[in-house]
Amino acid sequence: MEPRHPRPARRRLITGAAALAASAALAPLTASAALAAPHRRTPRGGDGYPPVEWIPASKSNFTAADRPTQYPIEMVVIHVTQETYEDTLRLFQDPTHKAAAHYVVRSSDGHLARCVSERNVAWHAGNWDYNTRSIGIEHEGWIDDPTWFTDTLYEHSARLTAAVCDRYGIPKDREHIIGHVEVPGSDHTDPGEYWDWARYLQLVSEASWRHGR
Repeated sequence: MEPRHPRPARRRLITGAAALAASAALAPLTASAALAAPHRRTPRGGDGYPPVEWIPASKSNFTAADRPTQYPIEMVVIHVTQETYEDTLRLFQDPTHKAAAHYVVRSSDGHLARCVSERNVAWHAGNWDYNTRSIGIEHEGWIDDPTWFTDTLYEHSARLTAAVCDRYGIPKDREHIIGHVEVPGSDHTDPGEYWDWARYLQLVSEASWRHGR
C-alpha cells in the first residue's frame, strides 16, 4: 500500500483528514466496531490455518471469482501497509479506495484479519494477472522501521503463508513467495530492505513441518 497521510508516532493511530474522510464514507461497521463486536474466527482445523478474524473489505475493492477453478493460485505476495492495522482495515472497507488484500497481520500480537475470501481476486498487487494468481498478505508497519516486524508478526504470518502454500501446492521459495516490489509494473517498494526473507522462509518451512506437511 502507498501511504495516504503522514507517518504517525510509533503505535499511535492516525487521525488526519484523510482517515476521517475515509471513515465517513464507510458502512456502519467500521474496523473499530468490527474489532469490538462479535466476530467469526476460522481455525481451519487440520489444514494448518491459524485463527483469523473476518473483517470484510468493501465489495468495490475486489473481484468476485471462483478460484482456484477460475484462476489457479500460484503465489503469495508480501506487503507492508504503510498504515496502522486499524487504518488499513478502514481503507479496505472504503468503497472508494479500490484496493484490498486477502489478509492483514497486526504487528503487536500477530493477530490476523481476513478481508477478502481466497476464492475472490483481491486488488492488492497492481497487476491484474498477478492478482488473479496470488494471495495478498499485508503486514502492519513501515518499510523504514524494522521494529514493526515483530517476532509474533513473522511467526503468525509464516504459519498463514505455509497453510496457503500447502492448500494450493505452492512451492515455498522466493519464486512463489514474493514481495510487492517484485510484481511487474509495480511502483511499490514493500516489504523493503528490512524484511528478513531468510528468516521468513525458514519459519514458513518450519510451520509446514509442525503441521505435518
